[in-house]
Amino acid sequence: MMWYPAAVLIASAWLISLSFAIHLNSRDIDAPLLDSYDYIVVGCGISGLVVANRLSEDPGVTVLCIEAGIADHYEPVIQYPVYVGADIGGVYDWDLSTVPQTQLDGNTRPMPQGKVLGGGSILNAMCWNRGGADDYDAWEALGNPGWGWSGMLPYFIKSETYTPVYSEEIAQEYAIHYNPAVHGTSGPVQVSYPKYFYPQSINLFEGLNSLGIPTQFDPNDGTSAGPALVPTDLDPNNQTRSDARRAYYDPVVDRNNFHVITGQHVTRILIEGVGGNTEVTNPTAGGNENGEGTADGNPDGFGFGPGASTPPETPPGGGGRFVRRQDPAHADLHITGVEFAPNASAPRRTVFATREVIVAAGSLHSAQLLQLSGIGPLSLLNEYNIPIALNLPGVDNNNSYPSPTALTTNATFNAAAGVQYTTNKTGPWTAGSPNALAFNPLPLITKAYGLILVNATFQDPTTYLRAGLDPTLIAGFTLQKRSLVTRLWQTNVAAYEIINNNAGSLTVAVMHPFSRGAVYINSADPFEPPQIDPRWLSNPVDRQILVEAIRFNRQILATPSMQLLQAAQFVPPIDADEDAINQVINNGIRTEFHPSGTCAMLPLEQGGVVDPHLRVWGTRNLRVVDAGIFPMVPAAHLQAVVYGVAEKAADIIKADNANIQPSTVPTSSATVTSASTVQLATSRLVNTDRSAASTAHALTSPTHTGHSGAQSTSTEASSHSPTPAAHTYPLTTVELASSHSLPPVLSNTSESSATQASLTSGPIPLSSLSAVLSTLDVTGIIQSNSEAVVTTNPPPTSSLLSPPELTSSISAALTSGGVPASVASSLVSVIVGSQPASTSLSPSASALAALSQEAEQAAIQAFIQWLLSFFHGSKSDGS
Repeated sequence: MMWYPAAVLIASAWLISLSFAIHLNSRDIDAPLLDSYDYIVVGCGISGLVVANRLSEDPGVTVLCIEAGIADHYEPVIQYPVYVGADIGGVYDWDLSTVPQTQLDGNTRPMPQGKVLGGGSILNAMCWNRGGADDYDAWEALGNPGWGWSGMLPYFIKSETYTPVYSEEIAQEYAIHYNPAVHGTSGPVQVSYPKYFYPQSINLFEGLNSLGIPTQFDPNDGTSAGPALVPTDLDPNNQTRSDARRAYYDPVVDRNNFHVITGQHVTRILIEGVGGNTEVTNPTAGGNENGEGTADGNPDGFGFGPGASTPPETPPGGGGRFVRRQDPAHADLHITGVEFAPNASAPRRTVFATREVIVAAGSLHSAQLLQLSGIGPLSLLNEYNIPIALNLPGVDNNNSYPSPTALTTNATFNAAAGVQYTTNKTGPWTAGSPNALAFNPLPLITKAYGLILVNATFQDPTTYLRAGLDPTLIAGFTLQKRSLVTRLWQTNVAAYEIINNNAGSLTVAVMHPFSRGAVYINSADPFEPPQIDPRWLSNPVDRQILVEAIRFNRQILATPSMQLLQAAQFVPPIDADEDAINQVINNGIRTEFHPSGTCAMLPLEQGGVVDPHLRVWGTRNLRVVDAGIFPMVPAAHLQAVVYGVAEKAADIIKADNANIQPSTVPTSSATVTSASTVQLATSRLVNTDRSAASTAHALTSPTHTGHSGAQSTSTEASSHSPTPAAHTYPLTTVELASSHSLPPVLSNTSESSATQASLTSGPIPLSSLSAVLSTLDVTGIIQSNSEAVVTTNPPPTSSLLSPPELTSSISAALTSGGVPASVASSLVSVIVGSQPASTSLSPSASALAALSQEAEQAAIQAFIQWLLSFFHGSKSDGS
């Protein structure tokens, strides 16, 4: 189910088949790719850039982040706070829409989402608050140890550099206080206050105080109830937006192990043993080319002004096709990489992950991508003939969706404000964000709170959910409903929010909705936008809370402090009865831009999609790290929450991979004079062209099938390899360490025809590895690789490693890479052979005598890396 907080009223880069070492220093966006990365992150918004940045702090791993949008150009509409909301519906927006909301007025609504490097942080209203401690303690109580307030606070702190309000006088006047113990001083995101405050915020807060609702001391210390001027993600030095791109990407753009490509739409996650629907995997023409919707955006920017969606109760499903499917409780699927393309008609390209694929596409697109990849509700996947990898009913089904007029009507005022901003970064242009907010508890605004919550308590959980839901989802909602009711009785838990735009609007939005929506694919075409069904107010508890919130607005406007502003209510009219209020709600409700919960972090028996380590149930190396994992939506604007979740996710991923041998990243400092390489495609050793023309490594991957279901065609004349049998390791093309390559392995004319067949025609069982290695001229391999880096001044022959030294070196490298000592010993005996330890060397070994020890060691390391790739791949494959 999906959460939708309801607000009312008011690049093209083509995959290159071999590694380009020259492109790895001072890396540009959209530079050519490696064939594989340790981590592939799908989506370079807030969560994607945070995780990619933190993982790439380890220079021993490679990280790729793939973004469907483009990079912004530091335009004023993005950076200047005064333009908050102005780019909704623009080039950086997915332009998505909901389905018609029949429980309201039958109309669709726009659903803005960032399609840009930095994601929603480029477009959002910049508000920075975390919600209440109770929100996260509720997450933990639902079966997620470590995700309570105490577990999250260190990561909230880690993400920010907090700068207090610039003036003590302003702080006292606007009741802006802070607790240093809960704020960061060295994080990537700049969090501060504008250099201008609208004085009517004081009137609003005084009015709320007179009605018994106290002002928050610090809106980020875990006590979220009450009014507060929340900080924003604003750089205090230049009063510009501090978004995810400028915080987590721009400062580390020169990391040679962190690659970003833009303008590329990930179409499918590759799962070993699971193919894809041809509509997903093949180019299409004549349909949606870029995956965007047709919404025009909110006509009022963020829609903080007067203004105002469900398909059939059951999502598309049915079908009688029998599909063999995995039970996520017992499955252990291996994710091998992703497919992507710049547009629908372009060929799909593939890149592989040696460790993990991390989905950070946002709660709407992450659910869509999992479904297109065969992970989701069985009936939905059957409907579109998508091969089923995992039957996870919770993918889509826990979803909830929780500018001052003088600048546009008074040209003189606006011009003066513009001069203030451009000359000294002060004035109204710094205060575009509506940051005077109030998070009000239900018992403090209405005497009817008891009746509302009693009704919620005795509600049948199935009455207001979509028909036909999996029992696990009903069980999960039952526990969530119990948590919501218990907390909403409290006077320190927010039931709804008031957003004051300082221009005459008091928008109200449900913070802890009982309604549950969904997002699901509408076809097997990955470029067709998902169907988004918020189902706002489908549960009557949410409607009752909004009715009481609008009634409470009348009391606020009647307070003496607000009467000083000569405030009057127009929409709805001051004398509107409940029917009239409901009509305004039906016409005026729209998104508050915070969809979440589509891939909820919950136990399987509660309809969960990811576990507390954010790993998709039933997989070993697929995670989701965006707002989709929220079990319930916090009472907050979500960007600060997503930053914290992503920081925590990065630490979890690092810890889970701590004992895995890092891959070696090729760098442009290596001198390569030969393009010879060993390409392993479904465990075949393939001889490649060694001509001078191949030095650019511009080769095409060999044909491969099996684990990913994807196919590409080799420039070589070779037949399709069969799907690997059990106990084989289906490797795709790999580049060996330090940019060194293995020489042609079929050049030994003494090889038997049987051995040649094993090397070229089919998969190599793990049990046959020693036999295969015994056919290789290992000394020749090392010699060839050493020649690639030898200097023009031959070193003395004393630098040659003796067989015992060679044995010790290789054995140590293998065991440190995780190979058991007994296995390493067997491999070493095959690699080194039975050469005596004397100075009488074989002819092949004698050829090494003129080479430097450094070059020889580098070549040996290249061969060891190939062995480690084989070993870890076979191990992860269950061999």
